[in-house]
Amino acid sequence: MDMDFSGIVPALPGLWNGMVMTLQLMVMGVVGGIALGTVLALMRLSSNKLLSRLAGAYVNYFRSIPLLLVITWFYLAVPFVLRWITGEDTPIGAFTSCVVAFMMFEAAYFCEIVRAGVQSISKGQMGAAQALGMNYAQTMRLIILPQAFRKMTPLLLQQSIILFQDTSLVYAIGAYDMLKGFEVAGKNFGRPIEAYLAAAVLYFVMCYALSWSVKRLHKKIAIIR
Repeated sequence: MDMDFSGIVPALPGLWNGMVMTLQLMVMGVVGGIALGTVLALMRLSSNKLLSRLAGAYVNYFRSIPLLLVITWFYLAVPFVLRWITGEDTPIGAFTSCVVAFMMFEAAYFCEIVRAGVQSISKGQMGAAQALGMNYAQTMRLIILPQAFRKMTPLLLQQSIILFQDTSLVYAIGAYDMLKGFEVAGKNFGRPIEAYLAAAVLYFVMCYALSWSVKRLHKKIAIIR
């Protein structure tokens, strides 16, 4: 069978729109996931057993279920919950549901990365900061977290690459991401095999380039240490 990739060029505008949505999902999922994950990590490290157990339960729950299930649940179930609360139909849309699902799901993984980063900092620094009159919040914000984030940057970026790959799961609810753009192009030009091959090559090139960059960054951070 002859391979013909000529149909990809006319489909570039649609593919670009899909690429933009994929990158938006990734960036918003990473930013929200790190923010929520940091809060969860601090809760897990807290001396308050209730906060620690709540955060632990959250992490264990979301790490025990498939991301596809989380995406589908937010897309299908959340509108019913909102209707029960408000009494009105409140569609949240595919994009919003995916963003919320990615944030909440990835927060469980970012939580463990941040927790490990904080625990890698010498406890003596906490004591020194308290001796200088700093409270817990000031010590975490000004001393502990900045050092921890520098150490765990490669891991955070690696998890972000995994999220970039996972964005392809939004096809399940019909969201128009990069993979969906290739699928539509393949159907429009009657070349689905070529479209999926092109998508695989693009995903590979982007993920490989990002992984290579993360390795380079990791080496630089190791040298600085």
